[in-house]
Amino acid sequence: MSPHDYLNGLTVFGLIASLGAGIVRGFSGFGFSALTVAGISLFMAPAEVVPAVLVLEILASISVWRAAVRDLDMAWLKSLVIGNIFLVPIGVYLLAHLDPVLLRLMVGCALLLTATGLRWRSTRSLHTNRRVLTVAGVLSGLLNGLAASGGVAAALLMAACHVPALAMRGTLITYVTFACGYTLLWASAFSQDSGTGINVFSAETVRWILVLAPGMLLGMRLGRAAFARSNPDGFRLLVLNLLIVISGLSVARALFDWLVPH
Repeated sequence: MSPHDYLNGLTVFGLIASLGAGIVRGFSGFGFSALTVAGISLFMAPAEVVPAVLVLEILASISVWRAAVRDLDMAWLKSLVIGNIFLVPIGVYLLAHLDPVLLRLMVGCALLLTATGLRWRSTRSLHTNRRVLTVAGVLSGLLNGLAASGGVAAALLMAACHVPALAMRGTLITYVTFACGYTLLWASAFSQDSGTGINVFSAETVRWILVLAPGMLLGMRLGRAAFARSNPDGFRLLVLNLLIVISGLSVARALFDWLVPH
């Protein structure tokens, strides 16, 4: 396969991945970054696509911002924002300077096992308290810096605490918008170091934004329509099912990177 054919194939795959991830984002309020990065980074380094995905996450929130702010849970949002302020720089540093494959594999396995356990013991719930909120902030910040997937950890703990559907979705949309903007700031700071693997302000970032945006916008429209018709009582189980899929893809991607060196 020639380089031109490879790039064309990767572009088509990116469009398909962004469409599916956009549907998930429109429905649940999270998941676009994790799904898109998990899919595309099977064929390229995650650091090459993460900046574009972060920009698109911010753009994705513009059309639903007013409704999201109206429905959000402020206690959860404060904890997630504070956790990201302190932990995102650490995650971005690790992404830029260390081989993240083993870290992604360990984190993905932990999330997968936790989401699966919660799914099959759905009648039990955690209580929303300071300890749970602190853990949510720490995990979401670290994961957001590592692989633009902090919403996965946040959604997992919110689902475990049986946060109402509208409050969960509104909080996640608002949080993801802040987290992506903040992560971009740190990624751009690290990009000034020529020895890192992150380059935010590049032609490649712009190219991926243009490739992924159409699929994301169409997918979000379809996802929002599906959420409007969904049963709020079943939203938590649907979120847990999505988390199992996202975590499984993350583990598969890490295993692929580990077993098939690029």
